[in-house]
Amino acid sequence: MPIALRPFPVLLLLCVVCLLCVPRISYAVPSFYRQSGIACNACHTSFPQLNALGRDFKLKGYTLSTGQSTAPPLAVMLQPSFTHTSEGQPGGAAPGFDNNDNVALTQGSVFYAGRLFGGFADKSPLLGKFGAFIQTTYDGVEKAWSWDNAEFRFADSASTEKHKFDYGFYLNNSPTLQDLWNTTPVWSYPYSGSGLAPTPAAETLLGGGLAQQVAGFGGYVWLDSSLYLELGGYDSLSASVQSDLGVDPEGEAQIDNPAPYWRLAKEHAWGAHHLEVGTFGMAADTYPERDSSAGTDHYLDIGMDSEYQYAKGRHDVTVMFSGLRERQEWDASRTLGLAENSSGALWTLAATGSYFFDKTYGVTAQYFRFGGDTDMLLYADNRTYSPDSYGWILQLDYMPLNKSGGPKFWPGSNVKFSLQYTRYNKFDGAGRNYDGSGRDASDNDTLYLEAWLAF
Repeated sequence: MPIALRPFPVLLLLCVVCLLCVPRISYAVPSFYRQSGIACNACHTSFPQLNALGRDFKLKGYTLSTGQSTAPPLAVMLQPSFTHTSEGQPGGAAPGFDNNDNVALTQGSVFYAGRLFGGFADKSPLLGKFGAFIQTTYDGVEKAWSWDNAEFRFADSASTEKHKFDYGFYLNNSPTLQDLWNTTPVWSYPYSGSGLAPTPAAETLLGGGLAQQVAGFGGYVWLDSSLYLELGGYDSLSASVQSDLGVDPEGEAQIDNPAPYWRLAKEHAWGAHHLEVGTFGMAADTYPERDSSAGTDHYLDIGMDSEYQYAKGRHDVTVMFSGLRERQEWDASRTLGLAENSSGALWTLAATGSYFFDKTYGVTAQYFRFGGDTDMLLYADNRTYSPDSYGWILQLDYMPLNKSGGPKFWPGSNVKFSLQYTRYNKFDGAGRNYDGSGRDASDNDTLYLEAWLAF
């Protein structure tokens, strides 16, 4: 029987086919560094956290190039890790793992990241305006491959007598993947974490509830290097397409009609300082658990964010704030017995500060909080029926190759060694010394060691 695909998924699949048809030149495997000649520390304070140059590179569609390499921009990432939780998890942290003190390959990824048409873009000004960031990932906990972050861009610039602006169009598979700042969900801190430690169950649509399940198309304008405006829309991929790409569609919310997404941000730069203030959001009607028999639920997500950066000499400072509130109307879920209440709310906030010295040593601290209305059916898996969680994350980083640009035999390679500690004051409604049965918040405190290798 033929498979019915919606317009957004069809467009995405056509782009994937075009990418796979690009000829490969095999004598080199360049990354962004090999394509542009720009070292990692020029675009990042600590990868993947962007600075001003990194945001400009992304804004222009990943297409900046010296023209020295004609090979496709391929890269590889590995994240071996060790996880210790305050109390072990009976039955194992995951299938095939012990209750505690687990070593794993958190993930391994292969990227096609740079000019979409590789070295062939040098032969055509038009081809040189197309870029891509395509990631496929092996999950060492689930022991499975799937597609990950995927984005195609067209970017160009123009000017009038009084104004200059960059503009572009994107096609991607996760809302906020396209964003320039590290304050929206896809690229927000923590940039990596254990797949073998408990994490709060509550999740907003924009906070990750649609990641890799959708196809979205939109456009943006960056006016006078100050005002950023973006409009887009997202629609769910069919269950069969998701399964073919390694994503399990069971239990997910399926978007009924393309859901509008918006982003507005203002950035002001003076000297070594950059300050951004913005808002973002999405409205979506969805079929709960992909069941259309009872109509739709409705979500309205509205976020506010701000980022301050100071970069001068051997010092890099970043302070970020993000808050997201989701209004939920459970008309369909209540009819299907999936929610007790007819409406509710869920909100998240995070305040993060980081300091990096000499592009080598870093410390990052974050306060995070999830809150919302209780519901005996939505949150039936925890004994408080509550989404409330809050706590702290402290992370130390060491990047020995960040200044040198990697070893001579593989330039552009980098590595980050991280020690991350997460403390929960409340976890899914339970406090640190809750007297009820089951796990207390403190049982989920996590020590996570990781080596992040990129080459």
